[in-house]
Amino acid sequence: MADLARVRHWADALIALHLPDSAWTFGFDNAKTRAGLCNYTKHRITVSKYLAGRYDDDEIHQVLLHEVAHAIAGSRAGHGPTWKSTARDLGYVGDRLHDGAIASELAPWVGVCPAGHTHYRYRKPAKPLACGKCARRYDPAHLITWTKRAV
Repeated sequence: MADLARVRHWADALIALHLPDSAWTFGFDNAKTRAGLCNYTKHRITVSKYLAGRYDDDEIHQVLLHEVAHAIAGSRAGHGPTWKSTARDLGYVGDRLHDGAIASELAPWVGVCPAGHTHYRYRKPAKPLACGKCARRYDPAHLITWTKRAV
């Protein structure tokens, strides 16, 4: 588990090293499914305080490199070739999206499909959903049954 004070120190150091003449800052946010965010409007890189606490040091360092690469590459780069090249130059070895754990224990909605796959939502599902692990398209045979739990 990464120590949040250490994560802040790493982030500030990466920003100072790779974005020295900019107004970029770092902070923690309340995201439960997204590890990091690069906000171009506010010139701010954030990391989920919930997920940073459960990732090991190497994983959270990769998240920081991912977001710094976004800041360097610019808003139009997305996850395209410019961003990929920038990220690799920084030492990023991950994919476009993180596939680490989410803060599922904080999700008030838990769903189960007929095959037993568990799904989590932070908002009440507005329409019937089918399990994406069981079928590529919506199929009522794979309908997820939702229950609300106290968090």
